[in-house]
Amino acid sequence: MELAFEKQGGLVPAILQDETSKEVLMLGYVNPQALEASWKSGEVHFFSRSRVKLWKKGETSGHVLHLKQVLVDCDADALLLLVEPVGPGVCHEGYRSCFFRELHADGTTSVIAEPVFSAEQVYGRREGQ
Repeated sequence: MELAFEKQGGLVPAILQDETSKEVLMLGYVNPQALEASWKSGEVHFFSRSRVKLWKKGETSGHVLHLKQVLVDCDADALLLLVEPVGPGVCHEGYRSCFFRELHADGTTSVIAEPVFSAEQVYGRREGQ
């Protein structure tokens, strides 16, 4: 099966889910090289749209994601990566999941989780930067 990388400029979105807890951890984007690097190393790699380069999740924090299974959607333009997280969290703001805010109908948000690590200690910057 060929993935439809051409639909979104060479990238496909990859939803990352904890293999054990089933918690959705984050959304990233992969190109063919990132997917190949993930297969070869067993640790999840992405293509950074802001830095315009490949990167391995956890290369700075040590909070890597061991790749367990890759599922493809019916249109072949999105992936679900089942992973085993190593470390307390995946979010660069210090949370276990990047999905730590609830959006309300009036457009406001509220934080619905507690940080699990110090983003400042791990990344050398304030949380949220």
